Amino acid sequence: MPSGIIVRGVGGSYSVKTEGGIYDCVPKGTFRKIGIVPLVGDLVNIEVVDSAKAKGRIEEILPRKSLLTRPAVANVDQIAVVIAVRSPEPDLELLDKLLIAAELKGIKALICANKIDLDTEGRYREITGVYKKIGYRVVPTSFKTGEGFNELMEAMAGSVTVFAGQSGVGKSTILNTIMGFCIMETSEVSRKIERGRHTTRHAELVELKQGGYVVDTPGFSSFELTDIESMELKTYFPEFNLYESRCRFQGCAHIAEPGCGVKDAVEDGLIDKGRYMRYVRLYNDLKEIESNKWK
Repeated sequence: MPSGIIVRGVGGSYSVKTEGGIYDCVPKGTFRKIGIVPLVGDLVNIEVVDSAKAKGRIEEILPRKSLLTRPAVANVDQIAVVIAVRSPEPDLELLDKLLIAAELKGIKALICANKIDLDTEGRYREITGVYKKIGYRVVPTSFKTGEGFNELMEAMAGSVTVFAGQSGVGKSTILNTIMGFCIMETSEVSRKIERGRHTTRHAELVELKQGGYVVDTPGFSSFELTDIESMELKTYFPEFNLYESRCRFQGCAHIAEPGCGVKDAVEDGLIDKGRYMRYVRLYNDLKEIESNKWK
């Protein structure tokens, strides 16, 4: 029974890439009865129904190692979070939320700092230095100069990578450059509102020449944390780990408690103050959501 990966799914029909080629497949009927929906990125076993017409049926979906719901795609290895150094201004809170989402899902994350050609003051080094210190891989890129694209392609090799980030940061241009052909239709960034537009409406895996896949899917400009509790949030800020043992109270939330090792580290410049303040805002947002549940 051939095995493969779902690279595209539209209207209940799925394209499955196998060693023998790509087959147009429908899922077996029992999937619907038990509430299972195949997703792009799923590793599957298929039965060939018509070899001449490359038709098949999905017989088995193998266990998923990761699952994203927005976009709906399985077995993603890596999230490449794109920020623009300028035009639009970097949304660092969205960046942090996407990094938390990656931590939550157990997916590796890298940060792509795009449009560095617009940064005549070298501002991006200050921003990205914060995340490098934490341990995230950062790749600065510029479409105009070509800088960083070889490193980005190397970082994507052998992985299933999905791009994410606010609108207008250049995700589509980066993907088009990597692929060498248009996989996402783009329009110019509006000078007035500084947001890009796209027309892609479904997730699709596009194979990379260097091995691996990129998820061709619209990026999103907002992201809300709904799958974690307020007291869990601190575990998704890796830089806190070094200083938690210095907290006076066990279970310290690093918000208002006296004798907090994390807050002391912020004051001493060992933890970036801007990122800590974003943690506080996210924590308070989660607390408000939790309190509203009981009203």
